[in-house]
Amino acid sequence: MTDLIWTLLFVQVAVGAFDTVYHHEFTERLAWRPAQARELRLHGVRNLVYAVIFVALGWSRPQGAAAIALIALMVGELAVTLWDFVEEDRTRKLPASERIVHTLLTLNYGVVLALLVPQLLKWATLPTKITPAYNGPWSGVCAVAALGVVASGLRDLAAAGRARRIILSDPALLAEALQGRRAILVTGGTGFIGERLVAALVGAGHEVTVLTRDRAHAAGLPAPIRIVTALDQIADDARLDAIINLAGEPISDGLWTGAKRRRILRSRLRTTRQVIKLIERLRTRPAVLVSGSAIGWYGLRGDEALDETGDGRDCFSRTLCVRWELAAQPAAALGVRLVTLRIGLVLAAEGGPLPRMLTPFELGLGGPFGAGRHWMSWIHRDDLVRLIVHAIATPELNGPVNGTAPEPVRNEAFAAALGRALGRPAFLPAPAAPLRLAFGAFADELLLSGQRVLPAAALSAGFRFRYPDLDQALAAIVGRMTPPTAPSPSRATPLEARTN
Repeated sequence: MTDLIWTLLFVQVAVGAFDTVYHHEFTERLAWRPAQARELRLHGVRNLVYAVIFVALGWSRPQGAAAIALIALMVGELAVTLWDFVEEDRTRKLPASERIVHTLLTLNYGVVLALLVPQLLKWATLPTKITPAYNGPWSGVCAVAALGVVASGLRDLAAAGRARRIILSDPALLAEALQGRRAILVTGGTGFIGERLVAALVGAGHEVTVLTRDRAHAAGLPAPIRIVTALDQIADDARLDAIINLAGEPISDGLWTGAKRRRILRSRLRTTRQVIKLIERLRTRPAVLVSGSAIGWYGLRGDEALDETGDGRDCFSRTLCVRWELAAQPAAALGVRLVTLRIGLVLAAEGGPLPRMLTPFELGLGGPFGAGRHWMSWIHRDDLVRLIVHAIATPELNGPVNGTAPEPVRNEAFAAALGRALGRPAFLPAPAAPLRLAFGAFADELLLSGQRVLPAAALSAGFRFRYPDLDQALAAIVGRMTPPTAPSPSRATPLEARTN
């Protein structure tokens, strides 16, 4: 074979490896998305086919029927790839970079076929046999590529099998506390929390309006819903029984540069102020506004146990949350019951902080951040959705409400629990100094420090968690247990947790 063919094969390997690592593992995290089971199976089959092709080309000279079989295998790989493209477009929204990479891979593979098939057809005229061959450094490249695609293919097939065990509970069950048919506005309804919340409310038969800047972002939401791109599209005489305000720039998807901090703050204040203006002009005002906040409101407090009566300590997270909550306060003066939900670390495989941890922990490379002694106040996403619904349905619930499970854990305990859930060791710490160097204040506030927050208000208002225990929550998320259909009794009250 010519150096041009070898070079194009190397390009195929390099670009394919980038696509797998950057898109499939770290951006889209396909291995932990149950809806992508068929796509994962296609990836697995395609990678194993690639392994055979790399070994055959790098270490042998196929002749006769063997050459014909190799041609058929390469054409079959193209058919699998086209099927994969259809499946991807059907089940998920591909980022622009992934579409570009797929286009480059397809074009390059087409050129490889055009150059290689004539050579294989010549070999096909010879007596059938497979002669061992060494092609210098290119044989080494093919061996490494074959090992890589075998590992990736087996991982994808295993992930596809695991997807059958990752069962999301019926979202309608998450909204069973809210009786009757309510008209509810959700801002941030296309986000990680909002998407599950909207599915729960729609599944329970409520009339849901979703605010989103781009209608295309709401394409995956269940029907029937009403979509608005601005709150002024809601008429003054519209009926809204409740408003849930979750909109805001993601806080943990990039460095906290000055521009990023301004976007984080402005996005929350802008939407919250628009919600207040909507309430002011509605002829019949909603009974309740559940407005987002976060446990960052308390600042960095070490080992101190904190309920809703706790004070705060200044840092960026606290400044953000204080201003966010203050922006929602006029609702109370307008006669609307205001619940400010101070949300902790929300756990689910589809988003939040957990997906970034799953792959390294699954590979046995996980461990605590820094010394691992700081607290992590977490909540399963389904429990958070249920808590939001509970806040709407409970007139006595007012003011700040901590959206955290009743049993916060230290970071080292969290790492150990995730390792147990995945059946992997979790002893490789991420040193504090490199994290601070890479992420700055973001690392200090969200990776190396935390708060020990207790949901006193929620428990006092009769809320019961389905996932009060971290091991139980993680086991359900990774498919090691069936999600419960009824709440579990919380094992410790806030007072008991403080004394343990």
